[in-house]
Amino acid sequence: MTMIKDGIYSAPFLQEMLETTANLYRLGWDERNGGNISYLLHEYEVLPFLNVDDVKRTVAMNFDASTLAGRYFIVTGSGKYFKNVKTDPANNLGIIRISAEGKSYEILWGFEDGGIATSELPTHLMNHMKRLAVDKNHRVIMHCHATNLIAMSFTHSLNEIEFTKTLWEMCTECLVVFPEGVGIIPWIVPGTNAIGEATAEKMEEVRLVLWPHHGIFGAGSTLDETFGLIETAEKAAEVYTLVCTQGGKKQTLTDQQLLELAHAFNVVPRKGILKL
Repeated sequence: MTMIKDGIYSAPFLQEMLETTANLYRLGWDERNGGNISYLLHEYEVLPFLNVDDVKRTVAMNFDASTLAGRYFIVTGSGKYFKNVKTDPANNLGIIRISAEGKSYEILWGFEDGGIATSELPTHLMNHMKRLAVDKNHRVIMHCHATNLIAMSFTHSLNEIEFTKTLWEMCTECLVVFPEGVGIIPWIVPGTNAIGEATAEKMEEVRLVLWPHHGIFGAGSTLDETFGLIETAEKAAEVYTLVCTQGGKKQTLTDQQLLELAHAFNVVPRKGILKL
């Protein structure tokens, strides 16, 4: 058992989580216990490092995740500070498996201080289910409090078409990175099934969903891809805020230029945004 416990620290997926949470904290996007990540793991990735028959605890959920029964995730913990993850992963992270009936999860590793998975776990699972239905390579849900995207939710229209168009105009790469645009839900109390359902409804079409005055939800096939997706949108929001403080736009990318960009990189922009 000691060998297994020691071995988990060399698991690539654990090392990725340590680096990602450290970077999110470094950028100021996950203050205190803000933000959460869940990363879908294949059983073959887990088996070399864990005895999957050794269930430490079982935790009930008020959500039916039977579609994900038997699937493994490494997740951040409820009330855990991202700044502590890298130095104390065994208390701040957990590897879980969704139980056969889908109404609970089994802790296979981590949360050693008696902790549990993030309070947003139902929201994460709803969004994993939605993204897997449209993208078989999907694996990551990431939520953080990206500073400039939050700021932009106070100063910009919350119309998805207008919000997306502004982000595309701020950095040339944006249209290439998220051609489907950004989804936006109304303000909803976090940690509820309601916010998960609203986010998942948007996730059928997009990989970025803004929670106004709160943060951003991102989805992707790897931690790097998902981090980069949020990072790109956040950079555009930062440029937007800087432009606003300098008197607003004097020129911008035109719809024709954005269309040329889409053609050059073989992406299909969200309908209704480019007027040509």
